[in-house]
Amino acid sequence: MPFPQSVPDVTFKTRVRDESVPGSNPFRWQDLTSAEIFKGRKVVVLALPGAFTPTCSSNHLPRYEELHAELVAQGVDQIICLSVNDAFVMFQWSKHLGTKNIFMLPDGNGEFTRKMGMLVEKSNLGFGLRSWRYSMLVNDCNIEKMFVEPGFSDNADGDPFEVSDADTMLAYMKGVQPAGVSSPRREFQG
Repeated sequence: MPFPQSVPDVTFKTRVRDESVPGSNPFRWQDLTSAEIFKGRKVVVLALPGAFTPTCSSNHLPRYEELHAELVAQGVDQIICLSVNDAFVMFQWSKHLGTKNIFMLPDGNGEFTRKMGMLVEKSNLGFGLRSWRYSMLVNDCNIEKMFVEPGFSDNADGDPFEVSDADTMLAYMKGVQPAGVSSPRREFQG
């Protein structure tokens, strides 16, 4: 399937901490465009089906967090976790996992994911529309490399996790053969 050569132009609805906001919850809404995120920067994106889900929580996101310094050493400016979830869910999931180095990007309406050609139906699991699992290296808005999990389809029977992992991305950036997906970094309950 053909994928775009550059990231789609969308506006993300994010929440940012702002100490000027009164009260005990100093957060405000802030629109963030694709250009603001990707222009003039080297960014790794891990896109996954959903916050608080098994593979996403036990391995996919935690391993990118674990390898953050090694990816930055390869010239990466930022690592972004993207999911078709809202900003509140993404914030609480990051807090739950204790991530410190990954920017959690909510694609609440699935617009970016749809324009990437990666939006799939997961009604068989009660999830509705979600992102297919993939990762990509974006250089100044241009997609340099995508690692898309096999079996792309609506209502897939499984959730493959073979190529979009942090170790494969790091191996690609180092120009070496990937050793395979690491073991889970956390135990999943739920």
